[in-house]
Amino acid sequence: MPKLLACVLLCISALAAHAADPEYVFQAGHPSLRAFVLGAVPYPEDNAPNAARVELGHKLFFDPRMSGDGNMSCATCHNPALGWSDGQATARGVKSAQLKRATPTIFNTAYNSIQMWDGRKKSLEDQAMGPMQANTEMNMDIGKLFQWIGQNAGYQVLFAKAYPGEPINETTMSKAIASFERTVLSNSSPFDRWVKGDAKALSALEVSGFKLFAGKGNCIACHSGPNFTDNGFHNLGLASWGDAEPDVGRYAQKPVNAMRGAFKTPTLREVARTAPYFHDGSAKTLLDVINHYNQGGVVKTNLAADIRPLGLSEEEKRALVAFLQSLSSPYAAVLVPELPVD
Repeated sequence: MPKLLACVLLCISALAAHAADPEYVFQAGHPSLRAFVLGAVPYPEDNAPNAARVELGHKLFFDPRMSGDGNMSCATCHNPALGWSDGQATARGVKSAQLKRATPTIFNTAYNSIQMWDGRKKSLEDQAMGPMQANTEMNMDIGKLFQWIGQNAGYQVLFAKAYPGEPINETTMSKAIASFERTVLSNSSPFDRWVKGDAKALSALEVSGFKLFAGKGNCIACHSGPNFTDNGFHNLGLASWGDAEPDVGRYAQKPVNAMRGAFKTPTLREVARTAPYFHDGSAKTLLDVINHYNQGGVVKTNLAADIRPLGLSEEEKRALVAFLQSLSSPYAAVLVPELPVD
C-alpha cells in the first residue's frame, strides 16, 4: 500500500509539473505566444520619464567629462553602433586596462529586475554612477565632478528642467541617466511581428529554431518571457570556471553554494549584434554558444541543473542561430548630442 501511494503521488506530481509548463502553438499570432509580447516600460514612481529627463540623461551618457581622464563616457563601452556594448571579449577600463567581465548591452535593461552580471545593483538608478565611481573603470572623483557640473551653466539649466527644485547630485544624475537608458529598447524584431500575427515575418527555419529553443534545446528554461531572461543566476560550466582563481560571480554578493560561478542570464534581444558572448567573452559566435550548451558545458563543478548534453544536429544548430538572429529589431541610428560647454 505505501508503494502504491508513493506511485500515485509521483504521478500526480508529474502531471502537475507538466500542467505548469507553458504550451505554445507555433503559429503566427496565436494567443499562447502573448507571453513574448513586451509590455509598457516600467519605471519607479519617483522618476517618471519625460522629455527633459531623457534629454539630460542622453547628454550625460555621452559626455566623456564624466570620467577621471575626461576621455570615457558611458557610451565608450555601451556603444550604440555595437549593440550598446563594445564588441570586445571583456571591457576596457581606465587607461584601457582590460577588465575581467564583458560589457553587457543596454538594450531593454529597463525590464530587468536586477542589474549587472553579479546582480549587485537593484535598478538602473542604482547602477548609473557605478562605473564613474569605480577606480578600474571611469575612475572619476565624484566630488570634483559635482563641483564642475554644478557650476556649468548649460547643465544647470538642464537639471532645473528635468528635476525642478531638486539639487544637482548623485540622485538626480542617476535618475537622468536611467531615464535615457529606458529609451534603449528592442521590441520590433521579426519575431515580435510574427508573435503579433505577421505569418511572413519568420522563415520556416526560424520557426523551427523557436520550436527547438522552447523544446529540445531547453533554452527557455533560463531565457524566458518577453525579454528572454529569467533575471536569475546560473553556472554554465564555462572553461574559465576551471581557472585556478575563477570569477565566482553572484557568490560574491550572495554566498550560497548554488551561486558559485553563477552569472545573470542576459537578454537575447539583439543578441546577433552583441558578440562576443558569456560574461567572460569566451564565445565568439552564436554557433559557439550553441556548441557549448550542446556539449553540456565544459567544467561540471557546480553546474546549473538545466545544463546537459542536447544532442543537436548541425541543421538544428543552424535553425537555432536563425531564430536568435530574428530577435534583432531594425537598426535605429542614435544622435550624438551636443554637450554643454565648459
